[in-house]
Amino acid sequence: MKTKAALYIRVSTTHQIDKDSLPFQRSELINYAKYALNIDSYEIFEDAGYSGKNTDRPKYQEMMHRIHKGEFSHLLVWKIDRISRNLKDFTKMYEDLRECKVTFVSKNEQFDTSSAMGEAMLKIILVFAELERKLTAERVFSIMLSRAEKGLWNGATVPIGYVWSEKEKFPVICPDEAETVRYIFNQYEKLASTNRVAHLLNEEVIPTKRGGRWTAKTIQNVLRNPFYIGTYRYNVRTQGKRRLKDPSEWVVVENNHPAIIEKEQFDKVANMLDGNYRGSSFSQRSNIHTHIFSRLLTCGKCGSTLNAGLDSSRSDGYRPSRYTCSNSRFVKNVDGCNNYISDIVLLPFVFSYISNYLQLSDKIDRKHSLKDVERMLLKGPALIDIQSIDRTGLEKTYTSLILGYDSAELEHNSSDSVSDLKLQKLMKNKAKFEKALNRLEDLFLFSEEAMSKKDYLFKKRDLIEQLSSLNSEIESYHKESLKSSIQSKSFISDATDLLLFESFQNSKLVFKRSFLASLDRERVQELIQSVIEVIEVKNKKVHSITFSNGITHKFMYKAENKQKIRTREKLHYRSYYDMVMEFLKENGSASRVEIEKLTGMRRTGALALVNELIDEGVLEKRGSSIAIRYFIRI
Repeated sequence: MKTKAALYIRVSTTHQIDKDSLPFQRSELINYAKYALNIDSYEIFEDAGYSGKNTDRPKYQEMMHRIHKGEFSHLLVWKIDRISRNLKDFTKMYEDLRECKVTFVSKNEQFDTSSAMGEAMLKIILVFAELERKLTAERVFSIMLSRAEKGLWNGATVPIGYVWSEKEKFPVICPDEAETVRYIFNQYEKLASTNRVAHLLNEEVIPTKRGGRWTAKTIQNVLRNPFYIGTYRYNVRTQGKRRLKDPSEWVVVENNHPAIIEKEQFDKVANMLDGNYRGSSFSQRSNIHTHIFSRLLTCGKCGSTLNAGLDSSRSDGYRPSRYTCSNSRFVKNVDGCNNYISDIVLLPFVFSYISNYLQLSDKIDRKHSLKDVERMLLKGPALIDIQSIDRTGLEKTYTSLILGYDSAELEHNSSDSVSDLKLQKLMKNKAKFEKALNRLEDLFLFSEEAMSKKDYLFKKRDLIEQLSSLNSEIESYHKESLKSSIQSKSFISDATDLLLFESFQNSKLVFKRSFLASLDRERVQELIQSVIEVIEVKNKKVHSITFSNGITHKFMYKAENKQKIRTREKLHYRSYYDMVMEFLKENGSASRVEIEKLTGMRRTGALALVNELIDEGVLEKRGSSIAIRYFIRI
């Protein structure tokens, strides 16, 4: 390969000066390339006014596209943070450079990965960055344990029967909800079935904490929760919310707060639950088969849970899980419900959606619209049949990712925190200036007293500046309030979790049985259940997803005649994906004739294969007539 360097330059603002300015970086990198690396052939890529939060920058994307095409042997930057301040983005870029055999050089930190020492130093920096993140997490966790031992609230979803008290800084009994909790315990003693109790509450239109429908799982969560007898427990489960930790690690504070249920009734119900199930749901038991979406799925038709079981084996030996509505098994099936769904549909859908959510959290900023958020969430072939996402879920997601709120905080900050004097004063001033702006408009347009256009524009400008300043103060106040919260709001904090989810981003992998069979299903189950609270299934499709932060995304599907049909023939083409992708990586592009020779297909089959890859956004077509060639889409 001819020696040629890509010089990448970035500043956060177009007016940035001193040692981070564009001219300074440019001259330093040109001189370093010429006199330190003896490279006379180079090309400069400049991104002015772009943040290092993510890699969504035009010149950076163009540079990486051309690196993948094999145009450069070196990538030079002034400082390592010119690429990205995001460790995940930088790690991904570095892996891309290694695959393309491109040397990475940072002039300021003196990293040159063409040498063993340079590569080792770079890895050490990345390891220490990861270590610092983990040490911070450990310090926060130690503080949370100390607070829990004192019976202080560490932040979590307040269970039904209680509401948050700003005065007590702890949940207190809500009389109306407490009656619902007592009713649940009393009815379970009579009916001895969580499904029947859920069905009864739904028939009587008794809402859940968030106004939804009851399921066997939500009923069991209430019956098993010792919070109702005044016991505060912390550090009981792993992050995935399924596997119990060793009891020696638990923090248990009895008689910590007012109880709703007597201990005798609680113990009696617990014994009944243990007898009804093949073992306590709180005991550790080894499962022969791990169903990734067990306990997460509810029926969108009748509200029952979906029971997990094994589907029939496929020809290659792969045996997916199948989830079937439990209505007909436990209660009279008055709805004639036969709803079900399989891992064949769920795995690609959920993996793709979570991957898109993670990428969105890195890329989103105030320049993006709700349409942009929806477009980013619906990327990938597994989501191609979805027409739209409900606006409420999109708005809450946008607010959550921009300001850092979760759903509970959105509700909490709209009511309880109004009592905060500082915020109340800011909101009052904001309302005053908004009212003044409206009155100014009326005065200029409708009043008989003359006001010159010049005076009107100057006064309007001053009011808008005041409003902008107040909005900034309010936003800063909210952010500082959230920073002071001990509880972490991130979905995924463990680096191994992040790496596993990154593997889901390869859209064609989730359709390969070999990939599915290689997964540690228990690990994946814990990850999925740490991110998602409930998945609602309707007409054998995912109808909605409720995340662990309380935000729900509901999906509207395209009309059936406009949905993509996944025939056996199209699924057969997936066996050729790796072969075609390897050929394109080596040769840059391919014609239809070359793909025919490579796969042994005829003209019709080769065209169907490339069209399928184009539909999924993997390939792009360039040229016309006999000059058509296919390229990997970057």
